[in-house]
Formats: sequence, C-alpha cells, structure tokens
Amino acid sequence: MTFNRQSSREHPDQLRIGLVSVSDRASSGQYQDQGIPALRRWLDCALTVAPAYLERLIPDERAQITGALVDLVEAGCDLILTTGGTGPARRDVTPEATLDAATREMPGFGEQMRQISLKFVPTAILSRQVAVIREIQDHAALIINLPGQPKAIQETLEGLRDSETGHVLVPGIFAAVPYCIDLIGGPYAQTHEQVVHAFRPKSARRPAP
Repeated sequence: MTFNRQSSREHPDQLRIGLVSVSDRASSGQYQDQGIPALRRWLDCALTVAPAYLERLIPDERAQITGALVDLVEAGCDLILTTGGTGPARRDVTPEATLDAATREMPGFGEQMRQISLKFVPTAILSRQVAVIREIQDHAALIINLPGQPKAIQETLEGLRDSETGHVLVPGIFAAVPYCIDLIGGPYAQTHEQVVHAFRPKSARRPAP
C-alpha cells in the first residue's frame, strides 16, 4: 500500500503505521521474515480501526535504517515500529539509527520494555531498544524499537497478565501509544480492551456516543 501526508485516510481515526524489520539474513532471502507478520497480526487484533501499513525489510546497516525511518515519516506514518537489531552484537545498530532520525527521545518506552521483558528472561538487560519522535513541518511520528522474536513482540506490546484473573500485572507499552499520538497531532486511535487497554487522562477522552 502507498500513501502520503496529503492523501485521505479511509477513516478519520485510521493510523498509518510503518513496519520495519531489520535483519541481514531475512533481507537477503536466507530465511523468511517473522517480525513484520507478527506485528501485523497483533495490530490487526488490537486496533478498533484497521490501520494502513507501509513495510520495509532491510539489512543491519545504520544509514539504510535511518533512511527508511525518515522516508516513512515523510510518507505520513503516525507510528513506526521496528523489529530486530537492538542487542549488543556489533551488527545491531537499530537504536543508533533510530536516534539519528530523531528530533526528541522518549526514554520511558525503552525503560518499560526492559521491565516487561525482565519478567520473562534475565537477558532483557542486554536489550537497547529506544523510542523517539521525528517532527517534520506539519507532521510528527512516534518511532519505537521492538524485539525481533514474535513472542517477545507480543509481550512487549501487550504486557503481563495474571494467568488466572486476566488482570494486567505489568502494562504493555502500547497502552501509552494512542495518547502519545494524540499529543503529537495524530488520529484518535482506540484499542480492543481485551488485548490492551489504551490509557488516556479523562480530559483527553472522547465523550461516549
């Protein structure tokens, strides 16, 4: 799918989402990418209005990653999610490339992602995910680095629930995403609460129909 900042949305509340999978081997065809399909499955279940997607599959090259992020913001994406390339290996440069594209950093997302992942694996302390905002003229986008594994993607976005009661023990980061997009001028995105409850202060909530 293609769109630009001037093109009409299919619905006023539709999010335009860029999905970027960073992997040397997947981008070269050595194996099938799993990150973007996992992101699409989760987002399709979580959002009440089907989003429009732009996708990029690229190698672990800093300049290419930054270029893809910049292009997706220019194309009109409200939210960009990357997957892969956030560990300590020498080829893992997604966080640096993301910061290169940033006009401001949002450190709370990275802090919360590591807190969630530490509930599952001790190696979460090795993760270097960041989140940033990129602003251009009349438009801004939230960019978030996510893990590379589908299971970890879901855990990070959705959070941790009690297996018996279903109550949220550790909120997933997506709970804060819709309000952040409100604040930077994007559409009013809403979620299915059984997947993730999007939090907004009372003053920012729409009146019930």
